[in-house]
Amino acid sequence: MLKNIIYIGIGGGLGSICRYLLSLAAMKWMGTAFPIGTFLINIIGSLLIGLFLGFFDKNLLGDSTRLLLITGFCGGFTTFSAFSSENLNLILSGNWFTAILYSLLSVLLGISAVWLGYKMSASF
Repeated sequence: MLKNIIYIGIGGGLGSICRYLLSLAAMKWMGTAFPIGTFLINIIGSLLIGLFLGFFDKNLLGDSTRLLLITGFCGGFTTFSAFSSENLNLILSGNWFTAILYSLLSVLLGISAVWLGYKMSASF
């Protein structure tokens, strides 16, 4: 168990560092009018988790490597990749309605929760 936590921690730390550096580079390159850094991170993270899941399904990655790359690195890099992967699993299993509902509710409630949290902070 401790070994798994260490793999996740190392991967998560590296993913977070990569997210930070890519965000800085994107802001310097493209400016801040569009959140290009987050956008790129979400797309790249989704691509990576798809690749890693495919490798795992083909037995090219072991359980420890899966924890390091998928749970750790992709989790630290972006949680959007996990969201995308879960939607793909729903679609592949024929649960289109659930995938659409999950996507819509996640976006709408996520934005609403950020707004609510922001408004709540005004009272502190």
